[in-house]
Amino acid sequence: MIPIKNEKDLEMLKAAGKILAKIMQRLQECICVGISTGEIDELSEDLVRRENVISAFKGYRGFPANICTSINEEIVHGIPGERRLKSGDIISLDLGINYEGYFSDAAITVAVGRVNSKIKKLIKVTKSALSEGIKQARANNYLSNISYAIGSYVERHRFSVVRQFVGHGIGCSLHEEPEIPNFGRAGQGPILMPGMVLAIEPMVNMGKWESEILDNGWTAVTKDGMPSAHFEHTIAITEDGPQILTA
Repeated sequence: MIPIKNEKDLEMLKAAGKILAKIMQRLQECICVGISTGEIDELSEDLVRRENVISAFKGYRGFPANICTSINEEIVHGIPGERRLKSGDIISLDLGINYEGYFSDAAITVAVGRVNSKIKKLIKVTKSALSEGIKQARANNYLSNISYAIGSYVERHRFSVVRQFVGHGIGCSLHEEPEIPNFGRAGQGPILMPGMVLAIEPMVNMGKWESEILDNGWTAVTKDGMPSAHFEHTIAITEDGPQILTA
């Protein structure tokens, strides 16, 4: 069953999304050559504390940090540490928060210093693929139309969609039903209804789609070592179309 949020739930989730958007903007502004992923995590912890919310990731199934920092070939679940960013890197920042029992989740990919044109295209296509998916998040539409819109857009631009990790429902838990793959056929699965809240998150590889998990048990990397990008928004299905809560 996909949870349907009532009016109070949606108001709380809007507030959570607004806070997370503010935090993500500040984190994006801090990305520069020389900063360490550990310092990014410390900043995220400070920002979360200032906003009187709780990191949804720290301690979740044993995850050791407040934020996921995934660099270059790392797809998701990168663990912050001593590594410092250098010009030409890309870094994906993925953060979830708990605001009075209501969860919000978002991710962005940021270029560090000067990157080549193909990496710029990878970031642009991934961000645009998220927009294409969100356009399909309409009442009375099929859930799989989101997946198809993302996957077909990415493949038209000759990149690959990660298949091991998917988007998800969100609300009173960080992960709720349904799962939202970033690939698949249109016209299948559940029908979207007002009150559903989804975290849509394309993860796109420059090379092939296959991934593997590092020895730390968390960080997913591309199997071919090529770069990967990740964007995510929490959105609500409404009678008037999709509403981005983390914009």
